[in-house]
Amino acid sequence: MARLAYCTDVDRSVVLSSLERRGWTAVGPEDDWNFYWASTNTTRSLFSVDSGYRMGDHQMINHFPTHYEITRKDLMVKNVKRYRKELERDGNPLGERNEQGRYVHLDFIPVTFMLPADYNLLVEEFRKSPNSTWILKPAGKSQGVGIFLVNRLAQIKKWSRDSKTPFNPALVKDTYVISRYIDNPLLIGGKKFDLRIYVLVTSFRPLKVYLFKMGFCRFCTIKYDLNTQELDNMFVHLTNVSIQKRGAEYNSIHGGKWSMENLQLFLEGTRGRKVTDKLFSDINWLLVHSLKAVAPVMVSDRHCFECYGYDIIVDQNLKPWLIEVNASPSLSSTTANDRIMKQALIDNIIKVVLPPDGIPDVHWNKVPPSENLTDFELLLDEEIAAQLENARDRGQASNLPRWR
Repeated sequence: MARLAYCTDVDRSVVLSSLERRGWTAVGPEDDWNFYWASTNTTRSLFSVDSGYRMGDHQMINHFPTHYEITRKDLMVKNVKRYRKELERDGNPLGERNEQGRYVHLDFIPVTFMLPADYNLLVEEFRKSPNSTWILKPAGKSQGVGIFLVNRLAQIKKWSRDSKTPFNPALVKDTYVISRYIDNPLLIGGKKFDLRIYVLVTSFRPLKVYLFKMGFCRFCTIKYDLNTQELDNMFVHLTNVSIQKRGAEYNSIHGGKWSMENLQLFLEGTRGRKVTDKLFSDINWLLVHSLKAVAPVMVSDRHCFECYGYDIIVDQNLKPWLIEVNASPSLSSTTANDRIMKQALIDNIIKVVLPPDGIPDVHWNKVPPSENLTDFELLLDEEIAAQLENARDRGQASNLPRWR
């Protein structure tokens, strides 16, 4: 492996050890670097018009400049809604709706509104389903900060008064998203959980997407209960480790986590192989189309790659729901297994994003050799897909599988 100069402002041992183990040289942000594992704030400032910084052909950074188009909760929802409407308007079969007005193929985000902008639409929806539960989240926060559940419109009005943020868009600085709460989550041992899935994107145009095989489940420490008295108990409802580890029931040995492999074996044993395979296929479908939704508005700089942390909840019908996407998924380790998995994640990312000679190069076609994928699998490469379609049209690839 070539001896490269790396820079990082992320104080995580799994990142540092992966870079140091390659024999790379640590340098500062003002020096000549080849590989920068940066925070999102650093990335934004580096790409800002005011910075005046222009990357060279042999430099690479771990975020796209407009990553927030999918990692801010409000923008993610806005982009998915726009994507569905465009497909529907163009007569694309993917934009089909059923008799209830729900999208047949792209119904993977809960009914969601922005506050304060969509307050009147929310009131209308509340009146249609007066017994439903909703979850409010600050659009730009993470790790469960500022989240709470409501089941009455009066609670939102009270929150508005108490937080001194009347529903006047001109006065409100923070956007909140409010989504219909998935109140029938799949439970294991009576407890709610979600999936943390890592997805690597090396290009948005053409879209190149890889799935890390070692995702995991994050469990709540308290058994699930939708009683009104439990709506404020975040140990029942929020799976974030940053919240759960503060609870008395938290187990520091396994960290309240299950491997994706264990989940798959459990579901095959309790629900059967066929529906389990469909669930994981539906999850892959969700991942690809959420990224297709943001691709048109994403600045696809060739110096960039990004590993997103997807949070997905599965309901009792084994239907996956996209909850949010993280630009900087936690790389801190809470258990020994956690550390091994995250170490593998970083190592695998570096193998995939670097050309075969190990030196960043913006002119590389970003098609890694198959042996470099290790624990990643290719979900979609639009460039390869287009080549297959062209070959098929010429009658040269009739036996090749179709891309979704």
